[in-house]
Amino acid sequence: MDIKKVAVIGGGTMGNGIAHVFAMKGFDVFLTEMNEELFSKALKTISYNLDRQVKKELISDDEKTQALGKIHKVIGYENIPINVNLVIEAIFENKEAKLNIFKYLENQLNPECIFASNTSSISITELSAVSRADKFIGMHFMNPVPVMKLVEIIRGYLTTDETYNAIKDLTLRLDKEPVEVFDFPGFISNRILMPMINEAIFAFMEGVASKEAIDSVMKLGMAHPMGPLTLADFIGLDVCLAIMNVLYEGFNDPKYRPCPLLKKMVAANRLGRKSGEGFYKY
Repeated sequence: MDIKKVAVIGGGTMGNGIAHVFAMKGFDVFLTEMNEELFSKALKTISYNLDRQVKKELISDDEKTQALGKIHKVIGYENIPINVNLVIEAIFENKEAKLNIFKYLENQLNPECIFASNTSSISITELSAVSRADKFIGMHFMNPVPVMKLVEIIRGYLTTDETYNAIKDLTLRLDKEPVEVFDFPGFISNRILMPMINEAIFAFMEGVASKEAIDSVMKLGMAHPMGPLTLADFIGLDVCLAIMNVLYEGFNDPKYRPCPLLKKMVAANRLGRKSGEGFYKY
């Protein structure tokens, strides 16, 4: 399939980054949000990030203008054009909300359109149950999307080789590195990363060391670019908790039990950077 028109549902941190990358490569991007305010916020973020690339001389002013011209406004996923070749869902980590979107779009878009989810942990097979399972796949981009090279490509149980190969080739056209992963809770990245973050939170809760010390050990001793508690704040503690819950429920294994401190902080709306305070203040 020659993919030229891509709908991205959700203009948050991941969605606007995905739209940014596709637009820079000349795809027509139908960025879909619930209302004008959210769309404007997403477009403002994309423009700001393009400006940063111009300042670093990674792209020209003309390339920025051309990219912004490739991003088309769609308010409400029911208004996505029927002739798009690919839909990438990039909303918050809630299975029912994602299922509702795909269930609606199943009969609204052309039958050749591939459905993809940017979910970081939810089963692709379960998400495909209400729609075209053979043409359903996971495309898990990394944050920040314009910078990070990896895309986990997750096969559902019924995903065909044709669908997988089309998305693999598309990922290469974006100058990203596709890695094939099969459908298990958390895939690879979050199955390994989130328990590490969760364990760091346990260590902090138990008074093993200060948050600064925990982060320093992982940065200086393990050569991580940022410590696990700083990274949790960057990702969002609510997202970390949601992924840990998927792992815990998916494997029924107590080693994935979310730390009580993590649950408490999310309940108190201390979510990290997005709320102004998590383990650190911003």
